[in-house]
Amino acid sequence: MKIVTDSGTDLCLSPERLAELDISVVPLSVTLEGITYREGVDITPDEFYRLLEKSQRFPSTSQPSVGSFTEVYKRIAATDPDIMSIHMSSGLSGTFSVAQTAAKLVPEANVTHIDTKTLSAAAGWQVEAAARAIKAGWLKEQILSLMESIGNASESMYTLNELKYLIHGGRISHLKGIMASLLNIKPLIGVEKKGGTYVQLGLARTFNQAVKKLVDLITRQHSPGSSLRVQVLHSHNLEGASKLRDLVDERFDCTWMPVGPMSLVLGAHTGPSMVGVACAPIAAFADVP
Repeated sequence: MKIVTDSGTDLCLSPERLAELDISVVPLSVTLEGITYREGVDITPDEFYRLLEKSQRFPSTSQPSVGSFTEVYKRIAATDPDIMSIHMSSGLSGTFSVAQTAAKLVPEANVTHIDTKTLSAAAGWQVEAAARAIKAGWLKEQILSLMESIGNASESMYTLNELKYLIHGGRISHLKGIMASLLNIKPLIGVEKKGGTYVQLGLARTFNQAVKKLVDLITRQHSPGSSLRVQVLHSHNLEGASKLRDLVDERFDCTWMPVGPMSLVLGAHTGPSMVGVACAPIAAFADVP
């Protein structure tokens, strides 16, 4: 069995490690100034945000095409028909639906589709755990149970310093967005588990307060000193990400995953100021091979 995922799951793994785990990543795309780039293929995060800073236009994003998935499924099925296709939340992207449609066009492939109901690092954790379990010879039912357990244990939370990209993209009510922008309010955003959609977790007056409130939200769920797996990602805000990491590290016994850039598709909707954190009890990963 092999794994297919999309770039919205933010696997912070080297190309060599992806190959070792037999994970194929289908890229999502971002368009800026009329030019479309496949993330991780045609453009790096640094290049994208440099272009965004100079641009007078807002970027747009698109899910992979049906053809992109069928090409990958056919290539894999030529040597192994069993495929586990694991994707960012269907509540936030049409990628999951596109992958399902593509599988119908590749009858030689036996594709199991999994909706992580989340995105970015928390989704990537499920993908990597599944890949390691496959390498260890686990049965599909065992792998699905492991992923569900990790998904239930994991939380994702975000904040950002500017709202114009969210307002433009319709991710928040235009009127509420304008009011929040005028008041210089910073939203705290989470991903709920039932539909895998964004929810507002709170508000802060300044970005620094918002970062601190993210850590307070984690403390509501986990006692200070708890052993957690944690990963901080950012759109193009390493300073904010470092501040968030330090504050989390002060309160918890952390097993840290790499700090890095999140998917350009997420960053295109939020702008370069976004920082986010994924966390879960370290015990949730005890059975991962």
